[in-house]
Amino acid sequence: MARRAASSDVDVSVIIVNYNVREYLANALESLRPALRGIRSEVIVVDNASTDGSVAMLRRSFPRVHLIASPENLGFARANNLALRKARGRHLLLLNPDTVVQEDTVRVMLAYLEAHPDVGLAGCKILNPDGTFQLAARRSIPTPWIAATRILGLSRLFPGSTVFGRYNLTYRSTEETYDVDAVSGSFMFVRRDVVEGVGGLDERFFMYGEDLDWCYRIGQAGWRVRYVHSTSIIHYKGESTRRSSLDELDTFYHAMRLFVEKHFTSRRLLLVLLTLSIRVASVAASVGSTLVRMWMAAVDALWVVASLLLAEFLWRGGVLLYPSYAYPAVFLVPSALVVGALYGAGVYTVRSLSVTRSLSGVLAAYLLLAALTAFFKEFAFSRMIVVISGAICALGVPGWRLLVRVAGRSRSGGRPSIFGRRTAVIGSGPAGQAIASKLRTRMTDGFDVAGFVAVEGATYGGLVIDLPVLGPVASLRKIVQEHRLTDLVVAPGTMSNRELLALISEHARLPVAFHIVPGTLEVLIGKASVESLQEVPLVEVAYNIQRTGNRAAKRLFDIVCGLLLITLYPFVYLIRLGRRPGFSIGQLASVLAGRWSLVGPPESPDGSAYVGKPGLTGLIQLQGKRPLLPEEREHYLLSYARNQSVLLDLEILLKTLVQRRRVAA
Repeated sequence: MARRAASSDVDVSVIIVNYNVREYLANALESLRPALRGIRSEVIVVDNASTDGSVAMLRRSFPRVHLIASPENLGFARANNLALRKARGRHLLLLNPDTVVQEDTVRVMLAYLEAHPDVGLAGCKILNPDGTFQLAARRSIPTPWIAATRILGLSRLFPGSTVFGRYNLTYRSTEETYDVDAVSGSFMFVRRDVVEGVGGLDERFFMYGEDLDWCYRIGQAGWRVRYVHSTSIIHYKGESTRRSSLDELDTFYHAMRLFVEKHFTSRRLLLVLLTLSIRVASVAASVGSTLVRMWMAAVDALWVVASLLLAEFLWRGGVLLYPSYAYPAVFLVPSALVVGALYGAGVYTVRSLSVTRSLSGVLAAYLLLAALTAFFKEFAFSRMIVVISGAICALGVPGWRLLVRVAGRSRSGGRPSIFGRRTAVIGSGPAGQAIASKLRTRMTDGFDVAGFVAVEGATYGGLVIDLPVLGPVASLRKIVQEHRLTDLVVAPGTMSNRELLALISEHARLPVAFHIVPGTLEVLIGKASVESLQEVPLVEVAYNIQRTGNRAAKRLFDIVCGLLLITLYPFVYLIRLGRRPGFSIGQLASVLAGRWSLVGPPESPDGSAYVGKPGLTGLIQLQGKRPLLPEEREHYLLSYARNQSVLLDLEILLKTLVQRRRVAA
């Protein structure tokens, strides 16, 4: 690799390789601004042919960043080597784009390497977004034995063992600084002298393994590799991999085998054992994935059968009223149709817990089933039974997936609302108020805003934009427990990165996810996802509610759910303790007739223009008796029009049925 001499006026060159993580990259670069203040530095970003607008964002928002826009995906190693040849710094920081650094991180690491001239490469403490320690921050070189314990899961079963826990050194304290074999490739602080002597990353590794190989070669050259605990970063692990077409498991196993073949070729027996363990783990993973898909398909099929039996009972007053020879076809065909439609919608292959895809698959299957009843009358249920069964499945099949997602978000001990993530906004200033308002209008994201956590300037127990101030940030633990919060959103400008990291670390054991909102208010970055908050009307040529497909799906939703609600109206009335579910039988009949919709804006008394057909419930109606300002009303109307979907309508309808009416403030 060609070398580039270090420049005397650059102490640190930060190198970031980006692939389709625009929002994370913007957040990482924002965190670098204070971290590099006062340090002679440069930032180089290599974009690996991203398709999410990363290059345009960099040119627009970070013009001082040295951008290398590759026309193809070079992989992690090649892309970093390309930047290493351009870098001018005496020290080099290889940083992942899905990270957030503390204000002192670069200073601490720079001072440490300058104070320890025998240390060639160092990594810092790495935290997950929930404040827990990321195991990959310090590792042992994967000898065949250590790699086998990792692949076979023994390191997870016995983390405190010095025999089985060596891969991630789980038996050692995270609050000490010490020599390690390797650190995480998400943060590697290295001397230029080391790179010039050892060379760059091995480009045979496309992803995974190149950091281990580099650390091993650096150690073999006589340099020390250190884990430094005195500063930390947040790493949103795996975002680039999640957004690529790579098979993460196969890529990891390939990298592991390549490493062992490269450095341990003399140990033939151990290499054979490693290969065998890789194949066993790969087969186990494949079998496990197949079993999960089969289990999900079985649940869906059983739900179809149960819904047909219930519909038959409701409509005919009994079950199993067909000849015995007919029942294999009567039950198996609808189940097969639904499972096949769900498979075609990608529910079992791409998005197993997708509510939208599962609802679309159910509706498509039952439309086909309704058509088949006209040709196979001897074996078919009546169309009314099909309609009732379809309505039950339209709620149940997506519904159990929604419950699984909610249960996953709750983690250990969390008690979220079924129809929303119990959320509080840290910071009650203008930025926090803007975030809370946006979250309240985006019900598809599942946010149920409970109130604000005050940092300063707010009266505890008071109201800010009709939301309560739950308490000070010093009482965060108590607030989370009392209000059963699952998510905390930190408003921009509320606290420094150091303060935020300290807050997350202090509350690492709480069953709550922290989210960061950059100062631009363009994105909300969370643990497992990036969710857009800012709506730019010029981008959307047409609102969702105006699209032909959405209108047809909405009309079908009104018919199916309207019939179901009319059928179950007495039951709903009882479970609400004698209170109407927000609408009458006559209003439901208007929905079936097409004059109203189940979900939409309220009827305008003065005949002024509104977006969409008037609805029995909607975003505005859910606000209860609270008077809305004209701009608030317009915001709710346009937000619904932009984001309308069957899933959104379903969530609004369900929330209307279970929610107690709000008392006007």
